[in-house]
Amino acid sequence: MLQGKKIILGITGSIAAYKAATLTRLLLKAGAEVQIIMTDDAKEFITPLTLSTLSQKPVLSKFTRNDSGEWNNHVQLGLWADLILIAPASANTLAKCAHGICDNLLLATYLSAKCPVAFAPAMDLDMYQHPTTTANIKKLESYGNYIIHAASGELASGLEGQGRMQEPEFLVEELVDILSVKKKFQGKKVVITAGPTHEAIDPVRFVGNHSSGKMGYAIANSFAREGAQVTLISGPSSLDQPVGISNFIAVTSAEEMFKGAEQNYGDADIIVFAAAIADYRPKSVAKEKIKKKAEDMSIEMEKTIDIAKTLGEQKQKHQLNIGFALETENEEANALKKLKNKNFDLVVLNSLRDENAAFGHNTNKVKIYGQKGLLTESELLSKSKVADIILNQIYKLSI
Repeated sequence: MLQGKKIILGITGSIAAYKAATLTRLLLKAGAEVQIIMTDDAKEFITPLTLSTLSQKPVLSKFTRNDSGEWNNHVQLGLWADLILIAPASANTLAKCAHGICDNLLLATYLSAKCPVAFAPAMDLDMYQHPTTTANIKKLESYGNYIIHAASGELASGLEGQGRMQEPEFLVEELVDILSVKKKFQGKKVVITAGPTHEAIDPVRFVGNHSSGKMGYAIANSFAREGAQVTLISGPSSLDQPVGISNFIAVTSAEEMFKGAEQNYGDADIIVFAAAIADYRPKSVAKEKIKKKAEDMSIEMEKTIDIAKTLGEQKQKHQLNIGFALETENEEANALKKLKNKNFDLVVLNSLRDENAAFGHNTNKVKIYGQKGLLTESELLSKSKVADIILNQIYKLSI
């Protein structure tokens, strides 16, 4: 079932930690290699000696080993594992993982992990139902983690209700299911451009647009959840880096974005040109701030490089190029023209005529065109939902 799989079992401070002994035995019986990481609080409920004997490995809990100063490398642990299971997951650990707090080896390993992570919560009824706990669980799920929700039954407090950690046999079955699911873009290399570019006029001013980067970032999130190795090349944006991406390249100008895209294009399987790149830039940039003098001011402009068209000319047979068209008139005709001229496999049409769509909004409404015309269109949805629709169309082309 789990033959040859490398599993990190994280154990935190909960009475349910006593079940870790049985869970460890079952994981080994299923063929897994198990490395246990405990928090200090977990040692109050079950001893490291018991678990190291069962797992046939030293139990880890500190960043260094004894007094030797030898490092328990959390980065390597995160890369080693095929799956991390935190069971029991206390309310405290759920909160810390949800908010990136990193004050022990288990949390550092979680933040370094590139593999699936599953949480099996265990706590008292009121703690499990508290709004902060439910919010933290939702946040962890939004990051692509798996939550194996607590069972109902008699709790250590004497109360009856939901909060019991699922039994070890059930947890093993869940891990088998998680590891057997093949993600749509597992192993695919994806490059995404996102956000605006700022083309300098002088050290203070620039030519730009209203793009926030939200659509491109949502697409990056969706690809990462589906197993892709994502490189996101982003113009100036206030958004947080998407969780789970492999590489983030921050740029300012169209020229910088081109260099980042060109460097990563050759190895990519899928390239999504979601950035709103300035079409023109000042022909010369003033070294000092331009002072206000005359009533009028003119700036001589020149074209920026057309990144999608330039890289489209280098496109290989196995590659898929996906473009965006933001239009205000002759929308379909302009989108189809881009599809052809820039060697796109798909083009996603945004219309500025659609209320609460495109730049700056959390929602979007799109039409997706392929070589045979309109493939699908969406209602006004969250950009994360629109991203999933776009990925489904890309997936159909990739299989």
